[in-house]
Amino acid sequence: MIAIIDYRAGNLTSVLRAVNKLGFEAKITSDRREILAAARVIFPGVGAAGRAMKDLKELGLAETIRDAVAQNKPVLGICLGTQIIMEYSEENDTECLGVIKGQVRSFPSPLMDQAGGRLKIPHMGWNRAVLTRPHPIFQGIPPESEFYFVHTYFPVPADQSLTLAKTLHGIEFASALGRDNLIAVQFHPEKSGPPGLTLIKNFCIWQPGESAH
Repeated sequence: MIAIIDYRAGNLTSVLRAVNKLGFEAKITSDRREILAAARVIFPGVGAAGRAMKDLKELGLAETIRDAVAQNKPVLGICLGTQIIMEYSEENDTECLGVIKGQVRSFPSPLMDQAGGRLKIPHMGWNRAVLTRPHPIFQGIPPESEFYFVHTYFPVPADQSLTLAKTLHGIEFASALGRDNLIAVQFHPEKSGPPGLTLIKNFCIWQPGESAH
């Protein structure tokens, strides 16, 4: 069973539907025992970092997420879930989970493209995630594929070698991170059509320690 962590952060049903569509069993839960007993964990979310951390602490899930990562089971962070695993977010001046060393920063304003045109913040819509190193989570996804983004903040890992993919929106930022059994993506794979479903399927069968072909 795949546990989808419920910490009042929304967007959980679309993740559940995507996993079920692929033929895998999943459950939305805030129960620590169910999460730690699950074969895999998905940590999704939309919203603000400050409120998310408050809810995680109130629900007793902050330590549960750290423990799930420490158990070496596959864990997938999505969007806000990707930001919350860092140490600190500029959004709401928030201390986060600290699973990965680094910060979450906001896009600079004004934000310009290479031709000098002004870009919108938040970064919303389709964009590429250009791989910086191969990983099984991106297996079978064409390099030109685009994913769906909705965000104003992005992760900046202290160890840049953890970056799996980068995306350009005025500036280049890490759009996918990976370390051992942990994967985190700034985009929404559950809203990204066939490439996103492929990524979720890859996560559902991924065994940490295997290499990409």
